[in-house]
Amino acid sequence: MYKQKRKIGKSGPKPQRSMTLTVAAVAALVPLAAACGSEKAGDSGSDTVGAGGQRITGVRWSIDSVTVDGATHRAPDAAHVRIDDGEAAGSTGCNSFSARADVDGERVRLSDAMFTEKACAKTPAGFEKSLGRALTTGSLTTKSEGERVTLTTADGDTVRLSRSEDAGLHGTKWAVDTPGHQGGEGRAHLTFDQEAKTVSGRLPCNRVNAKATVSDGRITLGTPSTTRMVCEGSLMDAEKRLLGLFDGKVAYRIDQETLTLTSEDGTTVRAVAER
Repeated sequence: MYKQKRKIGKSGPKPQRSMTLTVAAVAALVPLAAACGSEKAGDSGSDTVGAGGQRITGVRWSIDSVTVDGATHRAPDAAHVRIDDGEAAGSTGCNSFSARADVDGERVRLSDAMFTEKACAKTPAGFEKSLGRALTTGSLTTKSEGERVTLTTADGDTVRLSRSEDAGLHGTKWAVDTPGHQGGEGRAHLTFDQEAKTVSGRLPCNRVNAKATVSDGRITLGTPSTTRMVCEGSLMDAEKRLLGLFDGKVAYRIDQETLTLTSEDGTTVRAVAER
């Protein structure tokens, strides 16, 4: 697959490469280019709550559907977006995208959008191009009802969102945010197994496993068993910090895709769910 990102701006899309994109992928992605990035975002405000009182920013939203020109396209299960004041990022369920985001009260504007260019047979072309058009043609008005939010364009096109459920502690691969971590497969991660009552994974340098029992918002971690590799100094320092969580109890909290572990001495470690 061809995975190079393309940036969409005032001058229009860059020429397509034809070597690995299928006809369906081109049909899905070319209209995104035509729709995006023709307007500059205005000054952003500090209010990030939409009509109805739901907080818009800092939330991982599942994309439920998009309606353009009266035609509604249901979104793949993995489609999602997160909007912060300054940046938005998400996935169509196939291609990932990012954009500048300016939030002003009940209005959101996305600009300078970039989409990857993968061909995915299970993601409808109509959904991808309609989503690109709806999100990036101008200012969006937000309206919330409970755990759902609707983004509406000036032409009446809509993107319907619902608040994502919290990731489960067990069975989720948690990518640990540690100083000096390496990206990709080298990043530290932990996975909790409910049946085996264990935690296993990779520290910044070595692999680890230990007993892990959960009760009343706390995890009791046993003595860790690790491999014995020696790595560069900063990685070993980060590893030592993580190992300090073991052989004791840690409080845990999950907020959507983020796991926070806090030891009894106040040490805090955060991790993000990998999907």
